Amino acid sequence: MAPKRPKGAGAFPKAVERPVPPTPDPATLYAALDLGTNSCRMLIAQPKGSQFHVIDSFSKSVQLGHGLESSGKLSRSSMARTISALRICKQKLARHKVKRMRLVATEACRRAKNGAGFINQVRRETGLSLDIIAPEEEARLAVISCAPLVSTKTDQLLVVDIGGGSTELVWIDLTNVPHRERPGAIMRLHRGFIQDPGPFAAARVVDWISVPLGVATLRDQFEDVEDDAARFALMSWFFEENLAKFSPYAAEQAREGFQIIGTSGTITTVAASHLGLKRYDRNKVDGLRMTSDQIDAVIRNYLLMGPEGRRADPRIGRDRSALIMSGAAILQALMRIWPTDRMSVADRGLREGLLYAQMSADGVLEDVPF
Repeated sequence: MAPKRPKGAGAFPKAVERPVPPTPDPATLYAALDLGTNSCRMLIAQPKGSQFHVIDSFSKSVQLGHGLESSGKLSRSSMARTISALRICKQKLARHKVKRMRLVATEACRRAKNGAGFINQVRRETGLSLDIIAPEEEARLAVISCAPLVSTKTDQLLVVDIGGGSTELVWIDLTNVPHRERPGAIMRLHRGFIQDPGPFAAARVVDWISVPLGVATLRDQFEDVEDDAARFALMSWFFEENLAKFSPYAAEQAREGFQIIGTSGTITTVAASHLGLKRYDRNKVDGLRMTSDQIDAVIRNYLLMGPEGRRADPRIGRDRSALIMSGAAILQALMRIWPTDRMSVADRGLREGLLYAQMSADGVLEDVPF
């Protein structure tokens, strides 16, 4: 006897409907664009609790400052590359119908004789209005981007942002801020380094400095550093000499309660190398704490690789390979100077700071601990 066919056999299966991600309301979106000496980067995000959710992003090496050290001007080829990248940013902003945005340019446009003219050219050719921001605002934005990584046990905080054309350092005293409120006190610095804290205990900015040496500008002065440890050490000491006017440099600092947070492509690349990542993973890098010994081991390995080895290493990449040793020299100087054997790695920076500043000013972030 033939087996009975099960009821419903042969019927078409019901279609499984996958939920379509909701299109974000353009009224809730914010954009931040950072045009630096080496890169053009943008984020589009919407507030979510005390943080934000990234909707779209863009990052491209444009080398805007290439040749700036010798000529004092932005070259035609560098400006053309940058405008091509900015056109893509414009398309993304239009696609998402973003209305709230802050678009800024930093050290290359500050220093170039034709920097202001280039900003006008960008406006004519792309419709984007960029502001050339002062070093203090650049430092402040880097600081507030790192607020979620500040430990509630931190009394003295040093935030370091290694850029393409400059390096910003900000020293903050948190001893008068209740432990639980310390990350929030950092966020409130978006109003300025000197401020009326209102009902809140304020973070006190002891000192800050913008050193006109970043990975691109320092590299231009030490182009012969390939696998020569002595030349590399000289480059690191040269950077340190530029910190003499930074008041915490000469003062002896307590080791207990001190935290240093580093934000830059150099630092995240060193972290990725330390972790042995085959593909970069922001979730593993952002917030990682590295010891001085771990950082030194990575840098020694970079020297041993030589230029060809660094170019072939997937964690460094061809674009960053020419800049990694100058960035490593800056990083090594910072770890040599201050009383810590650990650094917190921040995969965040100016773009995130721009977003936090806009959202905080509009009051759309929840006032809860990070």
